[in-house]
Amino acid sequence: MAVKQTAGRDTLGEFAPKFAQLNDDVLFGEVWSREQALSLRDRSLVTITCLMAQGLVDSSFQYHLMTAKQNGITRTEIAEILTHAAFYAGWPKAWAAFRMAKDVWAEPEAANAKEEHQRSMIFPIGQPNDAFAKFFVGQSYLAPISTSQVGIFNVTFEPGCRNNWHIHHAKSGGGQILICISGRGYYQEWGKEAQELHPGDVVNIPVGVKHWHGAACDSWFSHLALEVPAVEGSNEWLEAVDEETYSKLK
Repeated sequence: MAVKQTAGRDTLGEFAPKFAQLNDDVLFGEVWSREQALSLRDRSLVTITCLMAQGLVDSSFQYHLMTAKQNGITRTEIAEILTHAAFYAGWPKAWAAFRMAKDVWAEPEAANAKEEHQRSMIFPIGQPNDAFAKFFVGQSYLAPISTSQVGIFNVTFEPGCRNNWHIHHAKSGGGQILICISGRGYYQEWGKEAQELHPGDVVNIPVGVKHWHGAACDSWFSHLALEVPAVEGSNEWLEAVDEETYSKLK
């Protein structure tokens, strides 16, 4: 996806037209748009680190922090990125970067988005899914809807959150059914293209199929997970969904 930028022409179009053209058409129009080499998320990470290393925590740094957030870098990830870079770029530079990042990834915005998502569905978001956190990238939530006869759970993913590749096993029966109830997400089976999910979509997952599911990078997502009764049923958790695979999803 080509990156559109007009800041150069808007600010310096008359004073320095060539610089403006290079900024808008080459830096952003060509370099930033080369997603076959690096994803937008990767480029945001590199840019933030370079600017912080130079101590350039100005309006351009704020712009790139906001862009990084749009490109899927989470609050937890930016904190880890800046912490890691602090040991190489300098502690005072990290402090300055953190002050700006804290505003960009402000909690009130996340809280408002969570509340808005909750209003979009009748089932509760539930509590942080801490018991399975090691099998997820990002923050997920779990709300039991039914724990007798058939297990039904509302699983909610924050933007960018997804579970690891995993396989449902059973001697007989088993598997899982997903009923999408709010937001936008994805389901993917190993070796196949990812399937975009919207409210009302239903996914039938048989035993023995390696797969993952989760939110789009820019949307909260919730689905009901129905446990199909099984004899000797179990889950096999595997590797995380790599950034290259996930960043290709829009």
